[in-house]
Amino acid sequence: MRIQVPRSALFVRFFFHPVGKIVFGFLALSLIVAISVLGYFWVQYSRLIDEKLRRGPFTETAQIFAAPEPVSVGDQLTADELISELRQRGYNESRSNRIGWYNRRADGVEIFPGVDAYPNTESGVIILRNNAVARIVSSQDNTERQTLFLEPEHITNLFDRNREKRRLVRFDDIPKVLVEAVISIEDKRFFEHAGFDPIRLIRTVWVDVTQNRRYGASTISMQLARLLWLSQDKTWQRKAAEAMITLQIEQKLTKEQIFEYYANQVDLGQRKSFAIHGFGEAAQVYFGRDIRDLRVEEAALLAALIQRPNYLNPYRHPDRASARRNIVLSLMKENGYITDLQYIEAVKTPINLAQGGEESSDAPYFVDLVHDDLQENFGDIDFQANSYRIYTTLDMKLQRDALEAVNIGLKEVDGLIGKMRRKYPQPQVALVCIDPRTAEVKALIGGRSYGASQLNRVLARRQPGSIFKPFVYASVLNSAIEGGEPLITPVTQVVDEATTFYFDDKEYAPNNFKQEFHGTVNLRQALSKSLNIPTVKFAEMVGYGKVANLAKEAGLPGVKATPALALGSYEVTPIDIAGAYTIFSNGGTWVRHNIIREIRSNSGGLIHSYKPATKEVLDPRISYMVVNLMQEVMRSGTGAGTRARGFGLPAAGKTGTSHDAWFAGFTSKLLTVVWVGFDDNQELPLEGAKAALPIWTEFMKRAHTYREYRGVHDFSPPDGVAIVDIDPATGMLATSTCPGARPEVFIAGTQPVDLCRVHGGAGRTQVAGWDAEEPETPKSAPAAPRPGRAKARGDAPQPVPQQSKTPPKPEEKKSFWGTIRSIFR
Repeated sequence: MRIQVPRSALFVRFFFHPVGKIVFGFLALSLIVAISVLGYFWVQYSRLIDEKLRRGPFTETAQIFAAPEPVSVGDQLTADELISELRQRGYNESRSNRIGWYNRRADGVEIFPGVDAYPNTESGVIILRNNAVARIVSSQDNTERQTLFLEPEHITNLFDRNREKRRLVRFDDIPKVLVEAVISIEDKRFFEHAGFDPIRLIRTVWVDVTQNRRYGASTISMQLARLLWLSQDKTWQRKAAEAMITLQIEQKLTKEQIFEYYANQVDLGQRKSFAIHGFGEAAQVYFGRDIRDLRVEEAALLAALIQRPNYLNPYRHPDRASARRNIVLSLMKENGYITDLQYIEAVKTPINLAQGGEESSDAPYFVDLVHDDLQENFGDIDFQANSYRIYTTLDMKLQRDALEAVNIGLKEVDGLIGKMRRKYPQPQVALVCIDPRTAEVKALIGGRSYGASQLNRVLARRQPGSIFKPFVYASVLNSAIEGGEPLITPVTQVVDEATTFYFDDKEYAPNNFKQEFHGTVNLRQALSKSLNIPTVKFAEMVGYGKVANLAKEAGLPGVKATPALALGSYEVTPIDIAGAYTIFSNGGTWVRHNIIREIRSNSGGLIHSYKPATKEVLDPRISYMVVNLMQEVMRSGTGAGTRARGFGLPAAGKTGTSHDAWFAGFTSKLLTVVWVGFDDNQELPLEGAKAALPIWTEFMKRAHTYREYRGVHDFSPPDGVAIVDIDPATGMLATSTCPGARPEVFIAGTQPVDLCRVHGGAGRTQVAGWDAEEPETPKSAPAAPRPGRAKARGDAPQPVPQQSKTPPKPEEKKSFWGTIRSIFR
């Protein structure tokens, strides 16, 4: 009879058998080694994770902000508009928000800056009535204010050493619709599983086997492990490390933290030469809006880009992006996140990217200038690895208007060039707008497309042409103060005719525009009509060296003392021209342009504060006289097109045409320079009045609609400027019978004293700053001011000029034919 031995007994017997002991010993040793290795790597990865989380998972680069936004009593503003502005600056209704929070009331909005707010902002209540700001009450001392400054708008972050750009957002800042879009397409059960989704894993294997195609099984937690700690290599070692890190981050972080880190690190394509990381940056790049303001179809598009961001780039491949977006929307509907109606509306909505291309999301050319400034002047500070706060001078309202004006103007330029027989390359553009008193840069455009070319034309050296002429005439008029001979005033005349000039044993034979000559003209006419021959003649009279010296003092180095300087033949940059024009807008004082107001540490400590660099370059009287002449340019000269296009504010400006087209002009509020030309320096077939002036006009019309740039006033003469009614034909004091009499400006004491002998009558002089009493006039002939005359500063009574002291000659008796000739004359 066969006895059956239980299997357990066989196992025990084998266990104690010498061979069994070897086998089980090997297995035990292998298990111990495996556990040890696993434990070693578990501890190593744990330390790695802890270290990165302690330091912060992202490189904190410097943040760049625009200038604070003023809100003043009387501004047209609704509560919704104000709240939208606050949300764009990082505010919400949570009192724990570090930037700040707001509270909507029935009569207005309460504003409370947080610990990370701009140091100079204060809490207060903006009371609104009839869609306007009725009152502003400070919460600090409960007193009323005329103006309250909102938090500066965040422009962008500096790129880090890997040329990555991101805008860090918190989970609370991420709209629910974006969270739902992401988990619908990437990880449906993200908030339910512990890092791995077994259902999705089984489905992946099934699709791979039955349909022979790849189907992603990575959860958001697994993707985050790759994004922050691992490479994208598809090896079993990386897969094992990914699983281990995934388990650990699920233990160390909440689901909200995991999603927040993922939302800030996910790759969403390229922007120019930078990599876009995170939904915060992507929302600005693609839609030009804050992440909190995303709509359903926009959130779906951002979620769609996660799969293949460059392949699905909506700027280059809108059809691909739209198809993938619609897949996300269908999954959102399937998961119950949106209704059928919302789905239909979202699918029908075309992809609306930021207007003006990618430039509208920030100011890339301006940011490049900021980066260069930081490298040049603060090289000892590492802005790419520290979260400094850089507060700039940029006004984002003006920046957006500048972009829009450039787009409108270039369409007009493209249309004009397209009608020509010759084929030209695509013209480029530069626009720089500064404060006329402080020279703070308010808006800056360096080209028509930063994505196509990062060359900043604001820094490109080009011939300025006739926009340099105001510096010539400033030097010429300055001779009246220096006492040079001959005395030159706005009524000094020269002959506009073909002329050859000789300098340094060389001939120089310039020409006028369209080879037209105008005979005898005075200085005012020469500038307003931008006549070349008279300009060179005036420069020759005063000396080319004096013109070159003035240009150098105004921040335009490299201008040589030759006849060609009078016509702007020496290269300058648009931003330097803008700074140089401050000697006219600022009463003779040159101010260096500036783009950075303050630099602060992450805790708010002040590191740098801008101090204006100024220099007295020109006598205020001469500065005013040149401004008055440039007003004539816009009234009746080459800049009159600004008036025809609807810009009616008091302004002074000058057109310029060299190889390129220029326009430079200013009001009492803003100074703007526009350049249009080709990158290869070939001649643009359009003059400044047709290419640059329309852009300048469009921008300045938009810019002056804002409260802080309204209230433009006329330019006032300083003490010592005489305003005299003259007869344009003779340059002498106008009489009551002179046709076309007009006021003219002079340095007091250089104005004409003789009355017009052609028309006869009486005239009058006004001198700014004189306190002399008005001489008595005979009752039979009361002196009445002529309508439209410019008033003297302070409206002081002005003396009537005396007639020449030479006694009049006795009137000769005329013959009969002489009497007839005098009648017809």
